[in-house]
Amino acid sequence: MQGTSFLSNILTGSKKAVIKLFDHPFRSVGLNFIDIKILKHLPAGKLHLRKVANFKIHFTNPQEFLHALKEIFVEQCYHQKLPDNSLIIDCGSNIGISILYLKKIAPNSRIIAFEPDESNFMILEKNINVNQLHKIELHKAAVWTENTTLSFRVTGSMGSTIDQEKHDTSVKVQALRLKDFLQQKVDFLKIDIEGAEFEVLKDIAPDLHNVQTLFLEYHGTYQQNGELLQILNIVQQAGFKFYIKEAASIYDSPFINEKNGAWGYDVQLNIFCHRISRQ
Repeated sequence: MQGTSFLSNILTGSKKAVIKLFDHPFRSVGLNFIDIKILKHLPAGKLHLRKVANFKIHFTNPQEFLHALKEIFVEQCYHQKLPDNSLIIDCGSNIGISILYLKKIAPNSRIIAFEPDESNFMILEKNINVNQLHKIELHKAAVWTENTTLSFRVTGSMGSTIDQEKHDTSVKVQALRLKDFLQQKVDFLKIDIEGAEFEVLKDIAPDLHNVQTLFLEYHGTYQQNGELLQILNIVQQAGFKFYIKEAASIYDSPFINEKNGAWGYDVQLNIFCHRISRQ
């Protein structure tokens, strides 16, 4: 009996290994198990090029590249039905993976994109050019509540952010008032600006009636819970229905308050805002 049980365990383990090899999340974008292993072990900080989902994509951070691919192309967090000639505004474009996906689902869309991080912007331009994408307006700038210059903490990653405390390591970047771009119908507005979303959202609140769908990534601490409540009130007052998903699992046991990794926030949420027409 023990021999039979041992053999059964081996067969079960082998079956699971085969399933893992051929059935994994990235299969839908043309990457196999070996591809993922190779990507995970590529050196960070060096420019790489990989063809994924019929796009050529440059990147320097393999872990962030895989994370963005999974969230945007595999889980399709921006998936929606957009008009043929949509106007899309992408705040916090990073290296452009969001733009590639949006061009996939809305090829004739016009996209206005903002990315203030110098390193990210250089790769963003490469990814737009190598895929010969058109009707894209790139701004090497942060979105803010006025046209100005801001202190910015540059990381060359998804974590680059406006530095309101003005650390010595910060650099000056151009900032453009998002409100000025919302004086027209916008089919999709994506805001992923690493902690600056509350101030920006307050400024654009009177213009949200021009926006059809809104994606907002919220970053905050427990001390900023009041800001989160105000954000939800703003989108509700603008006529949106919202759906919330956790963007990152920061606390395995929230009552204990022991952070799962080196996170700067207590709460990181994806907030999906859309208009539901009642028949």
